[in-house]
Amino acid sequence: MTSMATTSASPATNPFLVGYGLPPFDQFRPEQVESAVAALLDDLTTALEALEKSMTPTWQGLAEPLTKISERLGWTWGVLGHLMGVKNSPELRAAYETVQPALVQFATRLSQSQAFYNGFKALDQDASLSPAQRRIVEAAIRDAELSGVGLKGDAKAAFNQIQQQLAELSTQFSNHVLDATKAFSLTLTTPEEIDGLPPSLLSLAAQAARDAAPDAGGEDSATAEAGPWRITLDIPSYGPFLKHSRRRDLREKLYRAYVSRASEGELNNSPLIDKTLTLRKQQAKLLGFDTYAELSIARKMAPSVDAVESLMEELRSASYESAVQELAELKAFAQKQNAPEADDLKQWDVSFWAERMREKEFDLNDEELRPYFPLPKVLNGLFELAHRLFGVTIAAADGQAPVWHADVRYFAINGAEGSPVAYFYLDPYSRPAEKRGGAWMDECIVRSHTAPNQPVRLPVAYLVCNQSPPVDGKPSLMTFREVETLFHEFGHGLQHMLTQVDYPGAAGINNVEWDAVELPSQFMENWCYDRSTLFKMARHYETGEPLPEADYQKLLAARNFMTGNAILRQVNFGWLDMELHSRYQPDGDETIWDVRDRLAQKTAVLPPLAEDAFLCSFGHIFAGGYAAGYYSYFWAEVLSADAFAAFEEVGIDDEAAVQETGQRFRDTVLALGGSQHPMDVFQAFRGRKPSTDALLRHRGLKAA
Repeated sequence: MTSMATTSASPATNPFLVGYGLPPFDQFRPEQVESAVAALLDDLTTALEALEKSMTPTWQGLAEPLTKISERLGWTWGVLGHLMGVKNSPELRAAYETVQPALVQFATRLSQSQAFYNGFKALDQDASLSPAQRRIVEAAIRDAELSGVGLKGDAKAAFNQIQQQLAELSTQFSNHVLDATKAFSLTLTTPEEIDGLPPSLLSLAAQAARDAAPDAGGEDSATAEAGPWRITLDIPSYGPFLKHSRRRDLREKLYRAYVSRASEGELNNSPLIDKTLTLRKQQAKLLGFDTYAELSIARKMAPSVDAVESLMEELRSASYESAVQELAELKAFAQKQNAPEADDLKQWDVSFWAERMREKEFDLNDEELRPYFPLPKVLNGLFELAHRLFGVTIAAADGQAPVWHADVRYFAINGAEGSPVAYFYLDPYSRPAEKRGGAWMDECIVRSHTAPNQPVRLPVAYLVCNQSPPVDGKPSLMTFREVETLFHEFGHGLQHMLTQVDYPGAAGINNVEWDAVELPSQFMENWCYDRSTLFKMARHYETGEPLPEADYQKLLAARNFMTGNAILRQVNFGWLDMELHSRYQPDGDETIWDVRDRLAQKTAVLPPLAEDAFLCSFGHIFAGGYAAGYYSYFWAEVLSADAFAAFEEVGIDDEAAVQETGQRFRDTVLALGGSQHPMDVFQAFRGRKPSTDALLRHRGLKAA
């Protein structure tokens, strides 16, 4: 390891300075952050300056020591970022905001090093590089150029100031969404107010009331039967309420609160959005691009903004008429039920009536399925699928790693010979007070094997979900959508954990173009509908009885219910993201809301409400990695649907063929990581280029 200057804050006294291995989550405290980051950056600056002077343009003389510096930085920053997502507190937030500028400054200094850039340009001429090494070197050159290595004087100073501001805006945006989500709640006290709500939501709402402070609707003695019941904007509460509440006025109140989150007062993200878009555009201009969308695409698999928009148009035109038809059928259904709102369905009515129609048409009720999807059984089914497809065995390893919350689990992934090849944490439940919404996979430790006489450093992943927590002594009883989400994140985890690339710079998801990174995650979702997989996990939590065959058939039949609207919604998000980062002028005549309304004319069947400010909580593009990249979900779904079609073609019930195809998927998509271009990886698995046929067929927009 690169020699580090000694400092007063040694790893022995400050856990944020350990710098390698599993983070000691039982030891971290917010008050340790500032001294740790100051000491770390002192050490790393010394190491960076020494390497700039002494490096030789060889793999061992440049790439390896630079990786060590990056990984030391990444370990501490990664732990901090992870805790901000799962253990957020005012103290941690204040500490993070204090150290963030220095961390960004150092990362910028690292990425703009002229010495390293020149070194990589020279190293790129080395004919002895392996394909993985060459991809890493090419990415290092491109990333340096896109990080402003070629800028001088005022231009460089402006670029670096923008980097700093964007990082701060992203953190502010995320904190505002968390705070706004947390700030709203609806306390219900009468039987009329809870009309239609399922027992699982009443239990969750009573628990929320017990957990809340008295001034926020808290009540120590709340019960599922007698209340009071606290409904929040957290998805496990908000989603079921909109689907089941018979009180249209309360659905409207909740819906309006949800879509206007972080859009007013101190938590208003609107000015942050305009500032972010302005700065991104300036940044792109400094690097010689006309728009930020072009800068974003320079790192992606898609060849151009035009190519992205033509995919969006293909999906829009394939789904628009279906979406119009679906809404007309929903209105007709509501009219048959003599619903007073049937002639004028609003956004807060769609989920409710879609659920009633789904129950009627398919005799399928999400809530009645929950008891068949307890988390322990779902995990068993997921782990058996991983064994069936990829030949790995997954075993509980709780106690072998410190965790940040009592609910967090730890697992080992064992190879065919029985020894571990990877590990992962699972943090499954919603904790709205301290944990951001959504679900994600992140890297804890990246695979590395750079010396033949050293053992492989095994990868470790964080898998984070926000599903319904255990309530009243029952396990977490999952909705089918929550099951799909778990499979999705596990797919990301598999690409990180089953990589065979020895260099951290291209192992797992590293150096995989962003619009290809959803391939394994979306691929795994398809297996939730596979008979063998489903019946291994769908067992009643009390009786152990399998899901009735009739319910399985209903799930299959209902898979593409309202699919036109679902696709159109995602097209709308993707197109709006691209439009804001390509054509929108922050100082022009249009506001972001005008752009939203203009696009909604072709991508939405119900026009958005005037106060719909969903952009103010659109963390993917304003506080995540999806800026001018939200289209990636569809770009990758073309790949993932086509990849799953390979299993359909050999016969899902043909075990030998499934295992053989699964091994090929493991050896290509999961193993090769960022060591090859995603198109080459896909073709190595599929034997040809991808086609949109499977996606349209799976989504019910094309005949099978």
